[in-house]
Amino acid sequence: MTRRYFQIAMVVAVVAVLAWSTAVSQTFGVRKPRPKPNEYGTTVIDNASTANQIAAVEFPHWLHRANYTCRLCHVDIGFGMTANETGITEDDNRHGMYCGTCHNGEIAFRCQEGKMAEGGPRSCDRCHSVGLEIEPKNDFYVFREGMPRERFGNGIDWVKAEDDGLIAPVDIIESVSFRRPKLVNPNDEQLTANEITMPNIIFSHQKHTVWNGCELCHPQIFGVTRGATTYTMQEIFEGRFCGGCHSKVSFPTDDCQRCHTEPVV
Repeated sequence: MTRRYFQIAMVVAVVAVLAWSTAVSQTFGVRKPRPKPNEYGTTVIDNASTANQIAAVEFPHWLHRANYTCRLCHVDIGFGMTANETGITEDDNRHGMYCGTCHNGEIAFRCQEGKMAEGGPRSCDRCHSVGLEIEPKNDFYVFREGMPRERFGNGIDWVKAEDDGLIAPVDIIESVSFRRPKLVNPNDEQLTANEITMPNIIFSHQKHTVWNGCELCHPQIFGVTRGATTYTMQEIFEGRFCGGCHSKVSFPTDDCQRCHTEPVV
């Protein structure tokens, strides 16, 4: 009997240690490796591809954000902000929705069977490429050569690239967008940091409306009046609020000084 109790006690102890170890790792975290610049922001879309024996889609955000605003794709066209939450189907695309808004043979290549006109893989394989040895048509490192540099993320300062006229993201596609008066950008907002040793945050409405408009952030992510939404840095690190874009596609939260810019006096 004593031996039986000892065995039970050992099992309980092992379970307790494992539970403690898991709790500690969740509390203190493990430093994750930084993605390579050409892979930062890349999203795998796999609503039904692999289930139908087709390679999943590898979506390079860097290539698309160099040509289109975030607002155009995530508001007008209707892509969700999280991979695979939209439920895109091939039928949707072939009827001019989602990817098919641009990949129609006029704005961008159409998905179809057979080789591309210039040779190379099937047009479908240019997107459905996860696990395949497909040479990308657009080379990230060639593109990056002429761009202003940044420490994190893609290593590209996208805001400066736009300010310098190196990129001019399209914000309207006639078939899905509507013309509207130019937005009057509100003033920058000073947000007080809860941690007294951190500089306060200067939030630039102007910089964000160029890429996002107003609709991408308000009212679903942030309330429309100052102070209506409260959040913590931990929630941002977990991918909520500002973290819905930063550390996913926009520059990551590693770069504290990009936001915490107002000196503490």
